[in-house]
Amino acid sequence: MTTTRGTAIVNLDIEGPTISRHLYGHFAEHLGNCIYGGFYVGEDSPIPNEGGIRLDVVQALRALNIPNLRWPGGCFADEYHWKDGIGPKESRPRMVNTHWGNVEENNHFGTHEFLALCELLGTEPYISGNVGSGTVQEMSEWVEYLTRDGDSPMVRLRRANGREEPWRVRFWGIGNETWGCGGNMRAEYYADLARQYATYCRDHGDNKLYRIASGASDNDFAWTERLMQQIGCFGCEATPKNFFQALSLHYYTMAGSWDAKGSATQFDTDDYYRTLAAARRIDRLIAGHSTVMDMYDPARTVGLVLDEWGTWWDVEPGTNPGFLFQQNTLRDALVAGVHFDIFHKHAERLFMANIAQTVNVLQAMILTDGEQLVLTPTYHVFEMNKDHQDATSLPVHLRLAAGGSHTLPDGKELETLSVSASTKDGTLLVSLSNLDAGEAAEVTLDLRGGTVGTATARLLAADRIQTFNSPEAPDAVAPRPYDEGLRTDAGRPGAVTVTLPPHSFVTVRAPLAG
Repeated sequence: MTTTRGTAIVNLDIEGPTISRHLYGHFAEHLGNCIYGGFYVGEDSPIPNEGGIRLDVVQALRALNIPNLRWPGGCFADEYHWKDGIGPKESRPRMVNTHWGNVEENNHFGTHEFLALCELLGTEPYISGNVGSGTVQEMSEWVEYLTRDGDSPMVRLRRANGREEPWRVRFWGIGNETWGCGGNMRAEYYADLARQYATYCRDHGDNKLYRIASGASDNDFAWTERLMQQIGCFGCEATPKNFFQALSLHYYTMAGSWDAKGSATQFDTDDYYRTLAAARRIDRLIAGHSTVMDMYDPARTVGLVLDEWGTWWDVEPGTNPGFLFQQNTLRDALVAGVHFDIFHKHAERLFMANIAQTVNVLQAMILTDGEQLVLTPTYHVFEMNKDHQDATSLPVHLRLAAGGSHTLPDGKELETLSVSASTKDGTLLVSLSNLDAGEAAEVTLDLRGGTVGTATARLLAADRIQTFNSPEAPDAVAPRPYDEGLRTDAGRPGAVTVTLPPHSFVTVRAPLAG
């Protein structure tokens, strides 16, 4: 194989769109041990907690500057009735979580607990409302309960439950996967429901709602078009109607199929490359849905929200298949790195993204087992990339002198280098992924239109693509300083060459001069 060599031209003086911090959002569903045992252990737990919320998880997530947290689902959202989760815990009715393991839900973690969690995390709440089995009145009253001041029936109920002042809750999902577990609806039917529910999800005081319609899965562009038809008209100058401010998109990455997704840890290089090819597909999907949206909203006032993304593998042997617990390897971290580069590229339309899910479920940040807590490789990508949040994106042009692709069994080519860059607070941050499983890469950063100070680097890598973190080896995949991977050439001012080991993720940081 040929060692990849190339140049990434970064134009420091050409500013792209702002990278919304909400592209680094998270997702917490009542699914498996995400909530109970993950975020919430109860007030009587020996694990340090505040109001039942485990503080080691909070501390770890605060280090990521997580911008928003989506709750209570997922599919669970459309069988969740919020009034069952308020008031004294011992009086809250129980229910059956029919989607995830058919287990009993005691509703001990409800609205007040979720908002307390968000306050501890310093993050914005994103609530997914119940359209599938709920009512317009139910969601309207939830908005009132949370966000209205003064006096009203829901305000009095909130105060009776111990909260005097309203919360600020901007983000509201109008149902979830209404084409599937959220009601198996037709696009035309849901489009009318979205208008109806959005009408009664009102702004109270200065709390302005950002209503997110339940959008498409994968490449269902027709679903997106039906929703966009609700906000305006093709080829006319009409102002978009204010029924919703965004629509969602869901896409999961896997090496196999929904019936046989593949193992999280037992995979070969062919599986590895198929996975990264699937991850790169999100670029075409975002572009396709954006094109449809552009026909009805050329000014791009309506956001696209990828509020479920990440890898989905067969559950770990011996675990409840309805709990979706999977390990998290270096491969998953590289999937995240590729996604973020693509998100930055589409920052003009893509406003929010939420990885599925934060703790103990699918591509998690954190795995817990009793008092034990492990940070996954994916967690470290989020941490290394956090300064892209609310940064100014910079255009990057990648020119290859050798290598840079891998031929898949179907004959298609997978690009094995991924790069994005941004500036914020006088600092340049460049993220690079080398997806080649066996060969290193050398990338020269050609920094034009400005000057930078001394660059530093961090590296996330491991000997094997299957490496993961565990209680026995919590730092098997962990970032380390990597300045030895940088090389400057006195004859080429503004150029920094980065050596990327096989299957690695690297960030380069440099202060802007002048």
